[in-house]
Amino acid sequence: MKRFPAVALLAVSVALSCAKTEPVPFSVIPQPNQVTLGEGVFKVPGAAFGTDEAIPQDAAAMIDEFRVRIGTVTGKESPAVAGTAEKGFSFILNKDLGAEEYALKVTPEGVKVEAADYNGFLYAVQTLMQMLPSAVYGDKKASGPWVLQCAEILDKPRFGYRGILLDCCRHFWTVEETKRVIDIMSINKLNRLHWHLTEDQGWRIESKKYPKLNEIGSWREATQVGYDHNAFDGVRYGGYYTQDQLREVVAYAAKKGITVIPEVDLPGHMVAAVSSYPELGCTGGPYEVRKSWGISKDILCAGKESTFKFLEDIMDELLDIFPSEYINIGGDEAPKDRWKECPLCQKKIRQLGLKDRDGHTKEQFLQNYVTKRMQDYLASKGRKIIGWDEILEGELAPGATVMSWRGTKGGITAAGKGFDVIMSPNIYLYLDYYNSKEFDREPLGIGRRALPIEDVYAYEPMDGMPEGSDAHLIGVQANLWTEFISTPEHLEYNLLPRMSAASEIQWCNAGNKDFDRFRASMEHMRRIYDQLGLTYCKYMWGTVGLPGHEQPARPKEALDTINLRTIEKATYE
Repeated sequence: MKRFPAVALLAVSVALSCAKTEPVPFSVIPQPNQVTLGEGVFKVPGAAFGTDEAIPQDAAAMIDEFRVRIGTVTGKESPAVAGTAEKGFSFILNKDLGAEEYALKVTPEGVKVEAADYNGFLYAVQTLMQMLPSAVYGDKKASGPWVLQCAEILDKPRFGYRGILLDCCRHFWTVEETKRVIDIMSINKLNRLHWHLTEDQGWRIESKKYPKLNEIGSWREATQVGYDHNAFDGVRYGGYYTQDQLREVVAYAAKKGITVIPEVDLPGHMVAAVSSYPELGCTGGPYEVRKSWGISKDILCAGKESTFKFLEDIMDELLDIFPSEYINIGGDEAPKDRWKECPLCQKKIRQLGLKDRDGHTKEQFLQNYVTKRMQDYLASKGRKIIGWDEILEGELAPGATVMSWRGTKGGITAAGKGFDVIMSPNIYLYLDYYNSKEFDREPLGIGRRALPIEDVYAYEPMDGMPEGSDAHLIGVQANLWTEFISTPEHLEYNLLPRMSAASEIQWCNAGNKDFDRFRASMEHMRRIYDQLGLTYCKYMWGTVGLPGHEQPARPKEALDTINLRTIEKATYE
């Protein structure tokens, strides 16, 4: 056996030791708003964890989970000590910091974390995890380097509402699949899950007061195939969440710093409801839970008091499950054809004295009445409403929050009128659009429209906003509708990495956004995705398509010369 001189062995040993103390390049997403990187590193294995006794119990428990994780991945237990740690991790309550804000200081002697609330401590922990090797997201001992780069960070989000919409109606996601989306949100410091729970194609909430919503409304007899509205697969499809399962998701999300906001879309997108209880519609049916996508003329009858009793009962069931400040009541895509023909709706219009005026129809004002009834009812229960930008048509009562989805115009108009706004424009933040223009190689998307990650990242929510309306822009949300998304792999593929890009719109101050820096940071983030076993679009890295169907991306010049709309869709779709 060949022997090496002792000096050579020492040199190798020193080299390995030095290699293991090189920190991961600073690649946190979303990028903290104030970062100063220093010289040196803090060695993590075996470091003590000290927690201020004043820290709320839930935050202390979350910090302890981080301590256990560090011990697991480094292979060296980190002891918990009372109070602050002289050398190690110290978590300190600082009431001078704002909501969701945190201060973090890493020196060779230790890590000092300060925050005023649960989310502040959570985001500090998430930042520390991203500063470590991606193996920290695993559940077994792994090689390092288990060191943190010395740094000082003072960080807080630009917007208080940082959301993603998950549509579980067009296609249904299990509790575990939903939790996986919540995990992805948490890594990117999102804090609102807008859960789209009712639709024409399926009702997903267990109702004890209206059991036919689940016996009938939660199931459709078939599902549209591809883009053909007249082609169906013949397979009965559906499902719903029990109230206990809904509570389970709410509790799980809360531990991840996320509030779940339920949506019951009304008065349109209610075919599943009127199929279950035909008396809720204007014509009395017969109705059928929709098998195809698109918009139905069949909506709730606004001329019957029983309709409002139904809605109030459903809201009562929801309010017992969801503690969120907001309830989303939809309000989008509600054709007025039935109302124009319905004697009861027309009678209600006359009773209310509604007229066509100011460019709006009396039926649009009737929808304002429906919105106001629900807004008042929820206000009596201590809640607020969010609605899609159609609720602006006519006269919207003060206190409503508008979610702008048809581009940015609705949000700009709403802010100018003094309404709070959440910007969610389809042209920048609809993640059901294709990741690239390679429509023949991508999994099926909606509208033959590409929304590449660069376009997501480029969105600036304040563009076009009236002067002085900053306070009314309370948040930004990306939406994932699932008409054409039927598998968890496809769901994750459309979310990632565009959700990470959206997180920087939501978190970073405008001047801190830099796509080149973000792109470089994505090298580390994709390793986190891999560690967690997530599916993601690799177009940034020159590959297109779902696993098993991946192909090298075409050169940009080729995309400019090929009419991809004429290329036949891939057979696996």
